[in-house]
Amino acid sequence: MGSIVMEPDDILTYATISPLKNFTTICTSAGRVRSRGIFKGSNPLHFSVPLLLVQFSLASTIINFISFLLKPLRQPIMVSQILGGIILGPSVLGRSLEFSRLLFPLRSFIVLDTLASFGYMMYFFMIGVQMDPWALKKIGKKASAIGILSVAVPMIISVSWSYLLTHYVTVDENIAASLTAVAGAESVLAFPTIAGYLAELKILNSEFGRVALSSSMVSGLFSFVITTYNILEKQEPGEKWAIFMTVSTGIAVAVVIVLVFRPAILWKARQSPVGEPLGADCIYGVFLGVLMAGFCSQATGLNILFGPLIFGMAIPPGPPLGSALIEKLDILTSWLFMPLYFIKNGLVMDVFAIDLRKCWVVQFVILLSWSGKFLGAFLPSLLFCKMPVGDAISIGLVMTAQGALELGLFKLLKKSKAIDYNSFVVMCTSMMILTAMVAPVIRYLYDPSKRYAVYKKRTMMHSRPDSELRVFACVHTQENVPTIINLLEALNPTKRSPMCIYVGHLMELVGRATPLLIFHKFTKRLPTNAVSSERIVNAFRRYEKSNHGLVSVHSLTSISPYATMHEDVCLISLERRTSLIILHFHKKYDPNKGLDSGKKGIKVLNDNILRSAPCSVVILVDRGLLNNSRTILGSWSPYRVAVLFLGGSDDREALALGVRMAGHVNINLTIVRLLENGNISSDEARERKIDNEVVSEFRLGMMGNYRVMYIEEVVMDGSGTVSVIRSMENKYELLVVGRRHDKLSSLISGLADWNDVTELGVIGDLLASADFKGNTTVLVVQQHSNVVDEYSESAQKEAITENLSAFQDMQEEEGEEIPIQRRST
Repeated sequence: MGSIVMEPDDILTYATISPLKNFTTICTSAGRVRSRGIFKGSNPLHFSVPLLLVQFSLASTIINFISFLLKPLRQPIMVSQILGGIILGPSVLGRSLEFSRLLFPLRSFIVLDTLASFGYMMYFFMIGVQMDPWALKKIGKKASAIGILSVAVPMIISVSWSYLLTHYVTVDENIAASLTAVAGAESVLAFPTIAGYLAELKILNSEFGRVALSSSMVSGLFSFVITTYNILEKQEPGEKWAIFMTVSTGIAVAVVIVLVFRPAILWKARQSPVGEPLGADCIYGVFLGVLMAGFCSQATGLNILFGPLIFGMAIPPGPPLGSALIEKLDILTSWLFMPLYFIKNGLVMDVFAIDLRKCWVVQFVILLSWSGKFLGAFLPSLLFCKMPVGDAISIGLVMTAQGALELGLFKLLKKSKAIDYNSFVVMCTSMMILTAMVAPVIRYLYDPSKRYAVYKKRTMMHSRPDSELRVFACVHTQENVPTIINLLEALNPTKRSPMCIYVGHLMELVGRATPLLIFHKFTKRLPTNAVSSERIVNAFRRYEKSNHGLVSVHSLTSISPYATMHEDVCLISLERRTSLIILHFHKKYDPNKGLDSGKKGIKVLNDNILRSAPCSVVILVDRGLLNNSRTILGSWSPYRVAVLFLGGSDDREALALGVRMAGHVNINLTIVRLLENGNISSDEARERKIDNEVVSEFRLGMMGNYRVMYIEEVVMDGSGTVSVIRSMENKYELLVVGRRHDKLSSLISGLADWNDVTELGVIGDLLASADFKGNTTVLVVQQHSNVVDEYSESAQKEAITENLSAFQDMQEEEGEEIPIQRRST
């Protein structure tokens, strides 16, 4: 019995738990497939199907349970998978003879082995789908240097020490024969492992994460070349012809897959309408192709994993085909079949049977290889790439990651007798321990909040109205485009204050391993991996042309996981020095049903941007009024905007946004300020003083603009605030409010208990709820506060004074002399 998982040696190892005489043949009754049931006197665990279901459940449950226990430590899933296999094996639970005979008898290994092999084959196919071979052309020299050195340095160090240890130190004969293979296996790197590790740590889009990802692609290719060369060099002259035939067969199978399988699948995928999910027949065709690729590999004497891997690489990554395949196969493969693979490896690993006195040298070589990987990535990152020390250390640690691919390599070496059993167990356990130690260190070193801290606030309040306004607008679907364009029009681009808009089409990364950040040049056609952005880009091209030089648009597409997508948004906003980021609320509004449950990924993105943004942020809650293909502000009817001012930095930013909009000839602006009726604390008094100065400057600056109204409302508590908000229903097209308010303020007393959506804050949640009637669009504002050196109160006052005085000069040039209307209640 031989396969990629269980070998005769493995059966021998497992069988030593009980005294068996025959280790090469497993006999089972053909009639023991389905149980008749316990009520008819038959034990379900004596039959193949019930036993398999229990093994499936036990494997997935134990790995998920360990993952849950390790969640506070934020350990990668690979640690839970290997540890789960060890626990179920002879190291822990398997030491019980009854447990092993009952749940993992030898007769069940045939079915388990087949399913584990099938799962590992599908896993390799998914790896191939997520890989983009053409990305190698875009890798720079520095990333290439890191990739090559992170393999060459550990290879040289570990192989040299292996030679010295075998010749000058007394070492067990079997272990001595394994040291060179151990050194080589521990020195190589696999791109899919690094990509999965970065994604799991949620640092895939970070600066050093991108460098590590690019470097790992070079490392993987370099590792493959070195490994192939070593295999060919060690062959006897009579075996080189067999190697040549194997390589030729592999090339032939790859050519058939690329020239026959790939065109057929792509032709079938093109039959599906654009924008709609792929049909089931296309998915079935791909699945059949995977099975045929595996069969062709086995039929021609190749490894069963070769064909599915090449077939996966032949399929274009990302949407529509790659993402659909990953969505269909990920859960089934990763959480049903792959646990069996890890459990089967754990069943033949007895950690406590290892003689540490003999195996210390193996552990020493592993540590040398690990140190070589770290130094090979750390030093060039620090010296050549000029990275910060923390990032260079993180890259060095990331490049030491290992996973399922490395486990398969260790298994292959054991099967070919290149390493002995003791070395195999030490390599597997070391992989788990080192990975568990590295993950917390990387999380500690990487603090995303510090990466976007600046030395000066980037807000609407601190930007002059006679300077260029830079905005980053996030778009998820084509439905968002009209709303964004109408809001940008309301921000009033003029000759004295034009707008530079960065439009980011944000797409979830599914079906590929590498995230993409594509900048679109308006003079060129869009690349094939950004075709879905074409209509969005064209809409903003038309908007730019219609504004005749008042607006400049730069479009881009970001394809990455929602958990790390904020890295792209924040990094571009930081580099382009934007003052505002526009986000969409994660829930959609239905006039008949209210807000839906929303998309969790977008909420994660919004929360991360609110936490890390290098400038002010607004969240747009679209109720359908702005979702019009024609610009609302281009009509003759006035557009009514209200700013609800309770006090605080976010409300002051909302007021500055209203000041900007008040310059538009079709906008009527109303400021509704809520005041507390009673004594206030010293902290509130300080904030009240700043608010009063800002409001006074606003009223002075707006003098002469008849389209602006200022209203004060005195309220007792939260219920009074709700009453004022109710009175504003159906009176305005756009309502602007700050996100954060003092929780001890009587203005919101009792309202925080009903705040379900922290993304919008207390008042924003109330305005976005179904209880607030009408189609008023809500804009929730958060002022930028992530600065290295906070502004003082006088600096804030100076900023708003300068802002409004410049705006007043603009008003005087336009000849607006009508007095402002004021009302106090």
